[in-house]
Amino acid sequence: MSTHPLPPFPAPTTTPTGVRAGRSLSALICAVAVGAVTACAPSEGAVAPSPAAAVAPASPGAGASRGTMGAPGIGDPDFPSDGNGGYDVQHYDLRLSYDPASRKLAGSATIEAKAVQDLTSFDLDLHGLAVSRVTVDGGAAGFTRNKDELVIEPGRRISNGDRFAVAVDYSGVPEPMRDSANLGKYGFISTPDGAFVTCEPNGAKTWFPSNDHPSDKATYDFQITVPEGLTAIANGEMTGTPQTKAGKTTFVWREKHPMASYLATMTTGKFQVRTGTSDKGLPIYAAVADSFHGSLDQLFTETGKITDYWSTVFGPYPFSSTGGVIDDYAAGYALENQTKPIYGGFSPEPTIIAHELAHQWFGDSLSIGRWRDLWLNEGFATYAEWLWAEHAGQYTADSAFRRYYANAADPMWNYPPGTARASDLFGSAVYNRGAMTLHALRREIGDDKFFPLIREWTNAHRYGTVTTQEFIALAERVSGKNLKELFDAWLFQPRRPAPIT
Repeated sequence: MSTHPLPPFPAPTTTPTGVRAGRSLSALICAVAVGAVTACAPSEGAVAPSPAAAVAPASPGAGASRGTMGAPGIGDPDFPSDGNGGYDVQHYDLRLSYDPASRKLAGSATIEAKAVQDLTSFDLDLHGLAVSRVTVDGGAAGFTRNKDELVIEPGRRISNGDRFAVAVDYSGVPEPMRDSANLGKYGFISTPDGAFVTCEPNGAKTWFPSNDHPSDKATYDFQITVPEGLTAIANGEMTGTPQTKAGKTTFVWREKHPMASYLATMTTGKFQVRTGTSDKGLPIYAAVADSFHGSLDQLFTETGKITDYWSTVFGPYPFSSTGGVIDDYAAGYALENQTKPIYGGFSPEPTIIAHELAHQWFGDSLSIGRWRDLWLNEGFATYAEWLWAEHAGQYTADSAFRRYYANAADPMWNYPPGTARASDLFGSAVYNRGAMTLHALRREIGDDKFFPLIREWTNAHRYGTVTTQEFIALAERVSGKNLKELFDAWLFQPRRPAPIT
């Protein structure tokens, strides 16, 4: 997510001091990017992370009780009511119909899951919306509502390890989440011609029943019906040609790679669309609202160019397509919806596109298992902005670092980014001080270790969930150094670290 634009930097006229590696960034990347020629090839899909990606502290069911009732929270201490315990979702099949004139959404969601404990009841997250019917494995199930919890009682006990399918029919006028301390309004947001759908951190429940926490990732199918003349955009790739009947058009999308619920979207409205491939052959889907028609070609071109470049820096692109969407809803932020970052009411500069596309690795493929580790998403994506500017010859990452460090009065020094606060999740420290942590690490271990570390990080945890402690451990293993003091100073202390020599 982009919320904190970098201040303008003058183009440097001299080589920055203090950078240990003597080679240019581009040359260094070419040296370590083994297989970069095919690094942007479309992925064939994966439905489960590798064993190395498993994370115990916030795994599905971590908040489950010892009995047979799935817990109403997944176990994230900072967001105790988010997600649910007792099961692990494998797949969502969402059949949705939306009418902008009435703002009414009708949905049928089938959720395929695996029990991680015996279950006589379990919860799904759902905000508002009226539920008319619930079945489990085809049999009628009882259900009750408790605020944002849909409590389901199947007709039979589900045993630990069983796979089961729960289907929920629902409808109503979606209500977005409102959090003035963070983004303001997010989730399913109605617009005059459709909907702007951005769900971080917990807005998926505003439009479909879910296990709404990033530690439980799943694959998705979307079937979205809208009035003829509108476009419905979701994650992954479109399957087949949209079909129109009786004044309505149905779009079918499939995301075959695991995805966190907050990255799912069903953005709809009047859009101009351009499709094609990047220079390395990766499919691109770019869409802009009519009022941004002049930005379509730039969005398409920059998206392809930046995705191709990041595949040489961060490792192979993890998904089957890339893209971007500009809607005319003035959200004031952008969000890294998986495969299709969305820009709310503005035409993004290349550095912002670079930020959101870097999230496809950091946040989308590698998802956090608990929200306090958000710097692993935003610090990495902000540092990617600096790397892109360096690549484009605008300013160096080192000059960005030094500019921020020079402001001793910045409030971010009082906010340790390694423990993001629920009340200020998207504070500038998580972004900027998080990025500075990576640059301090780069300065400490050198480019010859730093960039291979980043590639090993994305490869080892591809499609999985991660924690800060895992990153620190990998950094120490790759560098052969004890880095605890460095990470403690930059991530966990409420003060400005000592200058880097």
